[in-house]
Parts: sequence; C-alpha cells; structure tokens
Amino acid sequence: MGDSSPPVVQERAARGHSTMVPSPRDPAKLEGTNSIEPSTTAPTPRSKTSKGAPDRIRLERELAAAGKKRWASRLAIVGVLCALIAGGVTWRIKTRPPPPPRYVTGEISTGDVVEIIQSTGQIKPLTEVQVGAQVSGRITKVLVDFNSVVKAGDVLAEIDPTLFGAQIDSNQAQVVAAKASVVRAEASLTTAKQRLDRAKRLVAEGVGTQADLDTAQGAYDVALADVAASKAQVSQLAAVLRSSRTNLDFTKIYSPINGIVIDRAIDPGQTVAASFQAPVLFVIAQDLRKMRVFADIDEADVGHVAEGMISDVTVDAFPGEPFKGTVSQVRFSPLTQSGVVTYAAIIEVENPDVKLRPGMTATVSIRSAEALGVKRLPNAALRFKPSPEKDKDGKEIKPPPLETLPPRKGRVWVLTDTTPGAEKIEPRVVDVGITDGTQTVLLSDLGSATIVIDEADDASAGNRRGPRIF
Repeated sequence: MGDSSPPVVQERAARGHSTMVPSPRDPAKLEGTNSIEPSTTAPTPRSKTSKGAPDRIRLERELAAAGKKRWASRLAIVGVLCALIAGGVTWRIKTRPPPPPRYVTGEISTGDVVEIIQSTGQIKPLTEVQVGAQVSGRITKVLVDFNSVVKAGDVLAEIDPTLFGAQIDSNQAQVVAAKASVVRAEASLTTAKQRLDRAKRLVAEGVGTQADLDTAQGAYDVALADVAASKAQVSQLAAVLRSSRTNLDFTKIYSPINGIVIDRAIDPGQTVAASFQAPVLFVIAQDLRKMRVFADIDEADVGHVAEGMISDVTVDAFPGEPFKGTVSQVRFSPLTQSGVVTYAAIIEVENPDVKLRPGMTATVSIRSAEALGVKRLPNAALRFKPSPEKDKDGKEIKPPPLETLPPRKGRVWVLTDTTPGAEKIEPRVVDVGITDGTQTVLLSDLGSATIVIDEADDASAGNRRGPRIF
C-alpha cells in the first residue's frame, strides 16, 4: 500500500520526517557538546493507515476537480466555435446573391429610326472634258497650265503648222490644174459638138454616111464625159484642200468649254502622234462648285435607292464635315467585280467653297427612309433564338420548328417568369418597320413585356455549381 502511494504523498512524508530535534532524555550528549548537532538516530516511522489515506483521497479529489475544469473549458471552446460557424453559415445564406439570370434582356424605347444605305465612290466634276489632238506633230506652244481658268475658244496649245501649210499649197496647185483640165475638156466638148452637128447635116442631105455620124456621136459623148470627170476631179481636189486647211486649223488646240484645267499631259517640244487615236492633252472641268459622286450600290440595297433621296457625303480630307447631296440617277448598267454586283448611283453635291476635289474617295450615306418618335426594339431581339433544352442525360431536346414569317414580320421572345435562375420565355410575332442596323421600328403593342436579346454565358455553369459557404 505504501509503495503504491503517489510520488507527491511520498515527498510530503519525506519532508515531514527529514529533521529530528534532539531528545531531552539523552543528557550525555547534551553535556559533551557545546552546540547542537543533527541526530543520527533513525526517525520513528509514521503509520501509513492513519495519515496517508486522507492525503491520497484529497489529492484524488483535487485531480478529479482539475480534470472536470479542463473538460468544461474544452467544451466551452467547442461550443463557441460551433456558434461562430453557425452564425457564419446563417450570414452567408442571408447575404448570398440570387442566382445569375439566364437571359440578357433589352428595352423597348421611343426615338427616331433612320434607314441609311452606305457606300463609297469617287468624286468627279459635273462636266469633265478631255481635250486631245487630231493631227500629229511637234508641240511648239503650251499656253495654259494646271488650274488655269479658260473660256470656250481659248487656245491651249499649238502644233508646228509648217508641213500642213505645204500640203495646202500642193493641194491648191492640184485644184488649179484640175480646173485647167476642165477648160480643156470643155473645149474638146465644143469641137465634138460641132463635128456631130456637121455629120447630122451631111446625113440629112444624103452626102454623109451613117458611120461618120456614129463616130461623131461617140466623140461627143467622150468629150462630155471628160468634162464631167474634170469637174469631179476639181471637186475632189477642193475637198482635199479643205481637209488640209482643216488640219492646219487643228494645229491650234482650243478649249471647248469654260472651266478649269485640272490636268495637262504635254510640254513644249513634245511630239504628238495621233495616227490611231487622239491623245489626251488636257482635262478641263466645267465648274468645280458642283460635283458628283459615282457611288457603287450593292445589289441587295439598290431596291431601296431612288432618285431625289437626300445623301450625306464625307471625305477624309474634312472629317466630321458632311456635304449635302441628292441622288440624281440610279443606273441600270451592272458592274461585276470578283463576283459582287453593284449599280452606280449618281449623287450631285454642292461645293461652294471648292473643298471637294476630283478623284477624292467619298463615303456616301443615303437616307432611304426615316421614322420619327416611334417605338423601337434592338435588332438583337429579332435575331435571338433560345438554346435547346437538355434531358437528364445531358442530350439536347430538339424543339419543334418555328413557322416561317412573311415580310414585315418578326419574332421576339419575352419573359413570362422572372424567377432568378428559373426564368421562362415564350415567342411573340410582331409587326416591324424600317431599321437603321441597330434598332427596328416596332409596329405592334407589347405593353410592358421584357424582351430577351441573348442568353447569359455562365447560366448553365451557375446552375451546376453548388452554393458556396465562404
């Protein structure tokens, strides 16, 4: 029993019996020594049953009380942690945002819708004349330059007239010789006429023969033909003379209209060869205060363009400054380039400040139709088609095909259930009008319905994920 006592009990027992006081019953030791020394006599042991048992019970009770306190503190900590976790979960549930919407919605607004057809084209003068040369020769004078203002009849350039003058002199001599031939042929005709008359009288008197009469008649006919041929030759040579004089006049190049020289392709001393075609020497624009644009209209848009429509013309040289124009002509002649068919539309543009220049590339915006102060909806709502639903295995369920709509009809999808994450939609067929590319005129009444323009990208992913606590 004593060996099994706790170490604390043994330590306390050792401390209680470690020091012994000398007994007064031993006078020999007291008389033989002047100081008190520790006694070497073994101490009398205490009874283990009388005092060790209460100490052990008290110690066990103290240890049991300390253990209960430790478990109580641990349970208190666990309770606090559980309360914190429960509070966090409750706060997270209350403050958790609603599920993301499945669809992106748009609004039905009120405003203006202007249908615009855009194209590009080249700016040209209203009247543009290419001046060339009809005869060949060396240029001796050039009397105008770029941007020169000219009037009709002004001399622009001159070609050396020396060869053309010599040709005229030669043709004049030929005409004089031809006229002399006419006089000679007429004299021969007179002589033949006299011989024919004499032969006729002799035959009538019975003196002459019929053969002489026939010979005289033939000579007269030949002389008459010679006169006609000589006169024809005179006319021919006179025509050649007039042609030579005309060519001489062509050595001076005149301006056919009033305008401005916008191009000059020759210099003095240059030789002009006009054997096959007339070379272009000058380009004259009649009036740069009025220009026109040759716009290429796509075949899909040409049905919406008509004469008299208003157009805005812009060029890169003056950004943000539109020029007003009017469609004057839509040509029927097609132009095909790389498989694309276009038609030319002529837009006349006022250019009072002469800012527009020939050859500029212009952007044309033709107002083909407009509606002011009308209800309109986004074009994305008319293009939207919902994704097919999926079964439990994740396979798409093909919906029934939608009916084909006639012209001026459109299909939009409206929200019928706005529960977050579980929205429902259904189609509505509406009447639509013109469009400007982003907005379309709405002719039907949808009331306060919310239209769908697209599906949210992460709607399905959001539904698959579980709720996040933190």
